[in-house]
Amino acid sequence: MQTRRQEIADELSALPEDQLRLLRRSQMSIYNSQLAEAAQRSGVIEPRDFAIFQDHGYRGLYGGLDAGDIHGRKGLRKSQQILDHMGSDELAANIFRASQTKQKLEREQVRGKERANRTHHEVGREVRDTIKRLGGTMPEDLPTPRESIQQLQRKEQKRLQQGLQGSLFDDGSSDEG
Repeated sequence: MQTRRQEIADELSALPEDQLRLLRRSQMSIYNSQLAEAAQRSGVIEPRDFAIFQDHGYRGLYGGLDAGDIHGRKGLRKSQQILDHMGSDELAANIFRASQTKQKLEREQVRGKERANRTHHEVGREVRDTIKRLGGTMPEDLPTPRESIQQLQRKEQKRLQQGLQGSLFDDGSSDEG
C-alpha cells in the first residue's frame, strides 16, 4: 500500500501544469462543497449569505479583493467563474483556505453568519500571511492561465479518446483485451 502511495505521489509531482490544474479544480469543487456544508451548519443559509461568506474568504486571501474584484483583475466575462481561470498554485492556496476554514468552523463550533464570515476572512488572511512569510507570490499577482478549465477538459477528453494518454491512475491492469 505504501509503495502505491509513493507511486501516486511521484505521478502527481510529474504532472504538467494543465493536468495539475484539472486535478486541483476538481479538488476545489469537493472542498467548496464541504465548506458550504460547514458554513450552513454555522448559520450561513441563504445563497446571498453564502456569497458574502465566500467574499470574506477571498478578501482575506487576496488582500481585500472580493470575488468581483478578482473577476475584474482576471479580465473575465460575467458568465466565467474565477476558479476556472486559476493556475494550480492559486487553486492550491484556495483549497487550503477552504479546508482550514471548514475545519475551524467545525472545531470551534462557530455559530452565526457574522462569526462564520469573520472566521473565513481570518483563515484567508492567515494563508496569505503564510505565503508572504515564505516569499511566495500573492494570489492576485499570479498569472491567469490562457485556457479555462473547460477548455482543458475538452482537450483532455480529445486526447483520451485518441488514446494518446492513459488515465493518471491507470496501473496498466485494464480489463480491455
